[in-house]
Formats: sequence, C-alpha cells, structure tokens
Amino acid sequence: MKLQGRVALVTGASRGIGRGIALALAQEGAAVAVGYRSGREEAEAVAAEVRRMNGTALIVQADVAHYDQVSAMVSRTVDQLGGLHILVNNAGIAKDTLIYRMAPGDWLEVMEANFGGVVYCTKAVLDHFMGQRDGVIVNISSIQANHGSLGTSMYAASKGAINSFTRSCAVELGRFGVRVNAVLPGFVPTDLVAGLPAAKVQEIGRRIPLRRLPTVDEVARVAVFLAGPEADYMTGCLVPVDGGAGIVLGISG
Repeated sequence: MKLQGRVALVTGASRGIGRGIALALAQEGAAVAVGYRSGREEAEAVAAEVRRMNGTALIVQADVAHYDQVSAMVSRTVDQLGGLHILVNNAGIAKDTLIYRMAPGDWLEVMEANFGGVVYCTKAVLDHFMGQRDGVIVNISSIQANHGSLGTSMYAASKGAINSFTRSCAVELGRFGVRVNAVLPGFVPTDLVAGLPAAKVQEIGRRIPLRRLPTVDEVARVAVFLAGPEADYMTGCLVPVDGGAGIVLGISG
C-alpha cells in the first residue's frame, strides 16, 4: 500500500467527496483523521468503515471557518495519530441563488467556509509540514471556478480563490518539500448539489463528452494519486475530474 505509515487529515469527511477520499486514503494504508463540523454520527460511521479495513481512524471536530478550532483539530490529529503528512481541504458549503436574490451576508458565509477553511487549515499544518520538510496538501475545488453559470456566483468565486491560493502556496512551500495541488470535480451527485432539479442534472449529463456525471470514487482516486508518491513532482496543478465538461459547458439556464 503506497500510503503505509502516512497520516492524513480530511476535512468535511463525514459524507460525499470527503468521505470517499477518507476511505480511499485508508485503502492505501494511511491513518485517517475524519474531519467534520456537525455530522458526528456520519463521521463515526466513516471511521468504523476504516477500522473494518484494519485501518486506523480518528474523528476530529472543527468548524473550518474558525482558526482556533482548526488549530485544535490539527494538534489533536498529530498527537493521537503520531504525525501528519497529508491534508485534504474538502469542507465546503453552497448557498446558490441569483445575485439579485442573495442576502447581503451570503457571500461572506460561503467565502469563510470554503476559502477561509482552506487558508486556515493550510496555515495550521505549516509548522509541522515545514519542520519535517514533508507534506502534501490537496484542495478540493470545482470546475465551477472557471465557468459562469446561473445561481453559482458565490460558490464559484470561493473556488476560484482556492485555485489562486493553491498556486501561490505551491510557490511558497516547494522549497520546504511541501506539495500543493487541487482537484476540480465536475457535477458530482452529492448532497451539495442535491437541490438541483432532476431535469437540470440530466441536461448537464447530456452535455458532458463522457455523457455521465463523475462518481465520488473517481474524484477520490485522483485526490489519492496527488497525495501519493506517483505525484512527487507535481505541485501547483489544478486537475479537473469532469469527463471533459470544462471544455464544453457554457452559460445555461
């Protein structure tokens, strides 16, 4: 197993893409800290599944929009799992609506959770990563960052910020042996996009070159690849996992 002896922290790991990534990392031998904000039972279920694989898991609670909670989460991971080598910044929210209809504070709530969480988690691990001159950060972004679509302005802007931050981190941290990359999933059928009308989801699927939506497992495998030794010479990369959607999807209603 290529991640044997490595410790990973995955935020937003109680469900959806984060859950898939946590399980995929465990399958490759990593000990996994399952980060969650409010879904304790779901996080416990993920940890139990890791243990059924004969893996090591710990659940760690934090609202990633608050640095003190993030710092405590990282410290607990290091103390109880004996180290930290991989950070997957996956936690995020969406408050999709037309700009005209959004409440004045909606954009800040989305930015604090999505972009602020990436900034805070990254900052919290740097003393450890830089000190050991070894660390991998995988940010979960979205192809929405690169394309305009109705009702997703706040979410897309937060993911665009993550993309720029990923590149800047790669420049700053490469000399310390720390790699930083991002995965840009397409429209994965998770709770985050569950509010979309079925007709809209079908329309999106028809317009993707591979003619289907990506699965959680397909996104997770790319995140694990970036976290592993095969990607040792990759940093500052924004890797789409979208079936080609990013090259054809434009503005749609």
